Amino acid sequence: MQTTAKKSIKEAMATSETIRMFKWDWMERLSHVHPATPFVVYIPVVVVAMYYAFMQGNLEPLMILAYFGLGIFIWTLTEYLLHRFFFHIPQTNRVFKAIYFYSHGIHHDAPNDATRLVMPPSASIPLAILFYFLFEAVGGTYYLPIFAGFITAYMAYDFIHFATHFFNFKSAWFRKIKENHMRHHFLTNKYNFGLSSPLWDYVFFTIFRGKASLDTDGKKPV
Repeated sequence: MQTTAKKSIKEAMATSETIRMFKWDWMERLSHVHPATPFVVYIPVVVVAMYYAFMQGNLEPLMILAYFGLGIFIWTLTEYLLHRFFFHIPQTNRVFKAIYFYSHGIHHDAPNDATRLVMPPSASIPLAILFYFLFEAVGGTYYLPIFAGFITAYMAYDFIHFATHFFNFKSAWFRKIKENHMRHHFLTNKYNFGLSSPLWDYVFFTIFRGKASLDTDGKKPV
């Protein structure tokens, strides 16, 4: 593959493309998020959740780690379902068209906008609260490590998403992840909904199996 990788987040942000979303300047400013934002917001959340999980004293450490892993696994399915069925909601009416554009369509229109590659806190915090109470309701004693694993996987997803658009790492795993995501953007958006893992694309037969590949700027098939 050819490479158009940026050397740093600062360079990526300085050269990124953007599209105006809102008429009002204050709303427009809120729609742009520094890519480090999820880590600033959620690393303390994960640390506190795991601290209380271990300090409760009635939970086996290995089970805590196992349920942390379960949270990561749950995220991969959540990521797939959100991307496939919400972010790519059928645009059958004006409401659905608006949902698509403001939740995800803007990213497809300007895929290299470095300040719109991670979810803004105004959207991610309500979702995090929702999943916290969901895990508390169904996760029993181990809801805290499940939640911590889920949020950790979300942060990994945001990092991987940013990296697929702006960096080229040498690992074969990352190159495959990046190629899958570029195919979703520039060949067909009906496949490759899993970003951090292609697992559920294989399970639900939505992995792209065509032979075309892309150079990493996503501008043309090669």
